Amino acid sequence: MSVTTLPSYLPDLPVTEALPRLLTALENNSRAVLEAPPGAGKTTLVPLALLHAHWRSGGKILMLEPRRLAARAAAQRMSDLLGEEVGQTVGYWVRMEHIVSDKTKIEVVTEGILTRLLQSDPGLEGIAAIIFDEFHERSLQADVGLALALDAQAVLRPDLRLLVMSATLDAASVAQWLQAPVIKSEGRQFPVQTHYLSAAEMAQAGQKPAERLNNLVPKAIRQALTQEPEGDVLVFLPGMGEMRRVAQSLEGKLASTVDLHLLHGDLNLTQQLAAIRPAPAGRRKVVLATSIAETSLTIEGVKVVIDGGFARVPKFVPRIGLTTLATIPVSRAAADQRCGRAGRLGPGVCYRMWSSADQLQLADRQTPEICEADLTGLALELSIWGTQEATDLKWLDVPPAAALALARDLLVRLEAIDKNGKATAHGKALAALGLSPRLGHLVMRGHALGLGTTACDLAALLSDRDILKPMQISWADPLPDLTLRLELLNGQTPPTPGYTVDANTLRKIKEQAQNLRQRIREKRGLLALEATGLLTALAYPDRIAQRETSGRIRLISGQRASLQTELFGEAEFYAVAHLELGTKPRVLSAAPVSKGDLLTHFTDQLERVTEVRWDANAEKVVARQFTRMGALTLDETAITQPDATLVAQALLQGLQEKGIQRLPWPDEALRTLQRLTFLHQLNPDQWPDVSFSTLEANLEEWLLPHLVGLKTLEQVSRLDFKEILLSDFSWEQRQEMDRLAPSHLEVPTGSRIALDYTDVHSPVLAVRLQEVFGMLDTPRIGGGKVPVLMHLLSPASRPVQVTRDLKSFWSNGYFEVRKDLRGRYPKHHWPDDPLTAPPTRGTKKRPG
Repeated sequence: MSVTTLPSYLPDLPVTEALPRLLTALENNSRAVLEAPPGAGKTTLVPLALLHAHWRSGGKILMLEPRRLAARAAAQRMSDLLGEEVGQTVGYWVRMEHIVSDKTKIEVVTEGILTRLLQSDPGLEGIAAIIFDEFHERSLQADVGLALALDAQAVLRPDLRLLVMSATLDAASVAQWLQAPVIKSEGRQFPVQTHYLSAAEMAQAGQKPAERLNNLVPKAIRQALTQEPEGDVLVFLPGMGEMRRVAQSLEGKLASTVDLHLLHGDLNLTQQLAAIRPAPAGRRKVVLATSIAETSLTIEGVKVVIDGGFARVPKFVPRIGLTTLATIPVSRAAADQRCGRAGRLGPGVCYRMWSSADQLQLADRQTPEICEADLTGLALELSIWGTQEATDLKWLDVPPAAALALARDLLVRLEAIDKNGKATAHGKALAALGLSPRLGHLVMRGHALGLGTTACDLAALLSDRDILKPMQISWADPLPDLTLRLELLNGQTPPTPGYTVDANTLRKIKEQAQNLRQRIREKRGLLALEATGLLTALAYPDRIAQRETSGRIRLISGQRASLQTELFGEAEFYAVAHLELGTKPRVLSAAPVSKGDLLTHFTDQLERVTEVRWDANAEKVVARQFTRMGALTLDETAITQPDATLVAQALLQGLQEKGIQRLPWPDEALRTLQRLTFLHQLNPDQWPDVSFSTLEANLEEWLLPHLVGLKTLEQVSRLDFKEILLSDFSWEQRQEMDRLAPSHLEVPTGSRIALDYTDVHSPVLAVRLQEVFGMLDTPRIGGGKVPVLMHLLSPASRPVQVTRDLKSFWSNGYFEVRKDLRGRYPKHHWPDDPLTAPPTRGTKKRPG
């Protein structure tokens, strides 16, 4: 058979005309890119056409599919064309299913399996070609597989053929990147009439995706079945939840001749075929599907497409190390693919659940998963491959460095790589399980702890859909108890009221658990339900949490989330498996974990911290030692003899927080502070600034040495602040201070009267009038520059005159004051000439 001759059993499909060119390209090149629209037949015909290529030399052809459902369906279609059972010339390999024989020449596999094959045999002995189907989806696994395959081709297998196929791809740029020829198939697409919603319909539909879909899609399905007289209806929805809600809304509202199918990867072969193949004569079918039906599958008989307009994609949040499923608008390329499904058999119709204005806002293409995903699995594969830097490999989009760094940090915690980034034996073992690194670690460590049975069951549960389904669609919090699910898996407890067990998912999980037990050579043993939390924590060491209040927990990262803690008897610590982010994060699945298990099995995450801090309520320094795990506190004990220096620092911080002006300053210290402030404003160059703001800014310099040995505010208040303030002053400076800003002044009676420096601009001498008889001039301070403000007092110490000019008072004001004082205080001496009268402290009879 010549290079361009095709086998006679191949049907004439749109891609057929491009096959000779593809065969020639691969005869002359080790790489090629095939661009063919949805429904062209590339998935079915290309592998069969390559069977007779000269370069194959008996080697197998591997074709990668992004989903298990697509892999099974592709193998089935090719086998049907050959008139054989699946597993003869064409087989498939998906998780827990490997249907092949000695005769198998074409093997359809899910994308992760190629990585495992490459890691176990980088030379891929016995494999002649790898086909990357639906590469436009840009899944993380496909990008990793292609990067490793390119490396293997460059170093070990230059004869290995690599073919990238896509329905909607920028083929020219990919071909330039691969240095490969492009073969383009135009296909045969019938016209599709497209309908959009009006602005009024959009306004009434609601803002949230789930609300909009629930309001719009059931109505659109009924309308399409009425307005379009023939053909089946394919409906695109983001996920299983939306599919179930729409199906529930349609119950009893479809004609008896219409069959409703939900198309997803968990269906058995019979159910898949019923959804994919044409409806029986006289009947129509409505297929509710996710983006799986965009390109990977051909659903025969479809003439009507209803596009909900959303896709569900994983989004990794580096800040908290969590992946959340985001419901986002589809890209323009994906919308075109979906629409094209209606035009394969003849003219079709597409109803889009968005407006024509919204169509203009759609992104051209979806962001590749490698740019937004958790890269823990990728980082482990690179370490096992022996690649220290991701940039050493050939990538269409280089993995983000920040996400890779976070992934490697987690892998070190999981003991999968060492601190130099090299894969450990444990890392290689858990990668070989085909699980995520987290769940692989759970299984391997659980097995080592003698908990293998429980570990395998739990890993299987966590790797699949939830087995518990609410009987009624509701927005209430889910039941988060993982232990309950383990009991249900093993038939140890009846179903929870209001919920039902998904029998299909339960069966798959049991098979997966059994498969894991076989792979680690673990005999079926008794469940250790009390270890559920520990095992979950082993998989998610970055999601260990502590109860803060009833109904709220705090994760090790500091992130807070709601959790129905009352369901767990208000346990103190939890291991969280699934967390839903948003404005109000909530835990979807978790199990309580004991403090003892955390202290025993997570020693590398424990930190013992001594904390000496100021307690504002008690007005003292407290010292405690904490055992912490990130933001969580496991243990707390008081320290009776803390480091005196740390105590002094904490006390100083407390004083700064309180503000030193609010301290109970002793009167003498406060007066000294005021005197110094008076001198500073009089001569700033000679005297220091001792304002409260300046003192507070320099507390460490002048006060900290005096705080050593103290713990409480009451002890601080007993310090000799006057001496502390003057501690740096020489004897001469103190003498000068007393001369310029005396604390007291002597008056004619010989009394020493304290000066009040509260107003530093105008110090006050408050003295009884009788004691200054004979004093002619106002006393002056500050080297004679500042007259004091005299408050002249009555015998009852009430002010009768305020003056800075005592001489003027004697001449003018005294006689008016004297009249009043003589009436009020007749027993006291009020002379006619105060300048010559002797000063007195007492009455006429007792002058003092």
